[in-house]
Amino acid sequence: MDSIPPAALPLLLHLAPAFTRPTFRRGIVLLFATLLTTGRRTVHNLLRTVGLLAPGDSSSYRRVLSEASWSGLRVAAALTRFVVVHFASAGVLHVVGDDTVDEHRGKKVHGKARHRDPVRSSHSYTTYRYGHKWVVVALLVRFPWAARVWALPLLVVLYRSAKDNQQRGRRHQTPTELVQLQLRLLLRWLPGRTFLFAGDSGYGSHELACFAQQQRGRLALVSRFYPDANLYEPPPPYRGKGRPRVKGAKLPSPAHVVATAARTPLEVAWYGGGRRQVEVVTAVGHWYKSGVGLVQLRWVYVHDRTGTHRDDYLYSTDVTLTPHQIIEAYTGRWNIETTFQELRAYLGLETTRGWCRRTVLRAAPCLFGLYTVVAVLFAGLRAAGTATAGVDWAKKEGTTFSDAITTVRRWLWTDWVFAGLGHDQAFAKIPADLRDVLLHALAPAA
Repeated sequence: MDSIPPAALPLLLHLAPAFTRPTFRRGIVLLFATLLTTGRRTVHNLLRTVGLLAPGDSSSYRRVLSEASWSGLRVAAALTRFVVVHFASAGVLHVVGDDTVDEHRGKKVHGKARHRDPVRSSHSYTTYRYGHKWVVVALLVRFPWAARVWALPLLVVLYRSAKDNQQRGRRHQTPTELVQLQLRLLLRWLPGRTFLFAGDSGYGSHELACFAQQQRGRLALVSRFYPDANLYEPPPPYRGKGRPRVKGAKLPSPAHVVATAARTPLEVAWYGGGRRQVEVVTAVGHWYKSGVGLVQLRWVYVHDRTGTHRDDYLYSTDVTLTPHQIIEAYTGRWNIETTFQELRAYLGLETTRGWCRRTVLRAAPCLFGLYTVVAVLFAGLRAAGTATAGVDWAKKEGTTFSDAITTVRRWLWTDWVFAGLGHDQAFAKIPADLRDVLLHALAPAA
């Protein structure tokens, strides 16, 4: 504990109760080593990076992922509460959800399956990848020094294929059902807060909308809608004769309304940043599905006036939201795609090589959580005025994750590696220009 840099203590002490003391000590070494290592994040590479700062046998560090007794769910709960208290202490919590495929080949890899790759696939051609599909729920946080909103992963669940579940005798759970489970956990961990969840069309199901409606105002859902959706008025009052009606009169479909309705111009935040001029049509109705019932919602038709984006239909289970708020909630979902890309570029997602059950279920989720940890540490260094220069390029606006990871790595080299080995004073005596050159070589962004 004495070797931990003071700037990291608040977060690490908050996470400590999820571990035993020996596992916590080794976990800190692996955490810092993962941040300092470039290339594949295998345990062997991590220990080679930190050298003498990892005392004990190397097998004890491998057992942190494969055998040690600690709860990833408790870690996620502690990290969630820490992030919410420090960066989203008031207002509605904007959370987003999506899934990504982590390629991991091998005959004995636990949970591996063949998954469609949405990035490389098109309407006419499907590309598959062999590995793990992770369903991720992230919190959107707007830092004052960043040009865009950051999506900080909070919960990560492995999606099991239908074939794998059938072979193991388990009930199959779709990504939508897994997201519903994750949202239940957030509602339980943060009982006094309300949430606005945004997901793509895969997470816009009637079942998830019904679940959001059941939370009595604590959860609202924003997703893509269907132009031919079945919309109805609420059922009339029961008159005491026959079976009560479950729906009222049929309403025109969204596509039918859009064909004749006047459109309202708006300027909204758009995918990937920037602003966009759009035209909208909106109405309120009750979405019906047989056997489930009605869900009240507001749907919004969105037409991009520049013509570069297809026309779209969105909806929200919170009918008090304006079209402007619904569109920006949905376009803000794109920030989780940026998180996935940066996880691959800077934190080594898809480079782990564990194959047993516990290692698979821990290694990749820890990398997702590490993204959030980097953001927390960087925010602390910025607040303390000790953040160093990051990565610059032409026409760069604001601070990016490359700046965050570079700053955190340089801080770890000076305040943990050199200090832990007793060379901090010798390093401080090196001329400043030479120190910058050395740190630039030791702590690249990727």
